[in-house]
Amino acid sequence: MTIRVAIIEDDRVIRQLLQILIDGSPGFYCRQTFEDCASGIPALVLEPPDLVLMDVDLPGISGIEGVLKIKELLPQTQVVMLTVHEDDETVFQSLCAGAIGYLVKGLSPVQLLDAVREAYLGGSPMSPAIARKVVRSLHTNHNSPLSLRETEVLKMLCEGENYRTIAGALFVSTNTVKAHIKNIYEKLHVHNRAEAVGKALKDRLVP
Repeated sequence: MTIRVAIIEDDRVIRQLLQILIDGSPGFYCRQTFEDCASGIPALVLEPPDLVLMDVDLPGISGIEGVLKIKELLPQTQVVMLTVHEDDETVFQSLCAGAIGYLVKGLSPVQLLDAVREAYLGGSPMSPAIARKVVRSLHTNHNSPLSLRETEVLKMLCEGENYRTIAGALFVSTNTVKAHIKNIYEKLHVHNRAEAVGKALKDRLVP
């Protein structure tokens, strides 16, 4: 069994190191490497790999858009994200686009090869912190009217945080936090923090 791996990564050094690691390991083959989706995807269509390691931040077409295109053109090819991003929005957009796994850069060579093998064999490899996010999302109400950011704000309200602390944690202004809270109250049809917290707990709106 030889797993054919392609890499789409705009950092030349990382791209070369990944190729050397994967192509030099028994059971793996990696000769297709690209710095962006515009050059990578047409080449992959001509010679489909088993699996693509895809960065998120890419020039032109983003990694998330790239996953959508690859899954449309090459439904049998699996895509695993390999990125520095750990925020909920990027994780869930990537998985919804069709990525089978999500890895945070910094894995050891053994961990990376194990993850590629797991994805090839039908698994969904994820870095531990990412797996926790996914599991946590399953414990929340998917019919929630709130956005991801509003859910974050509501969660901190439930934890007793004040506007200034929430603003600092989210790297936004207190006015932005106030705007989020106003939206939360309107969407949940409540008038104050106590009512918002009560509804959040009753309807499982926060993890």
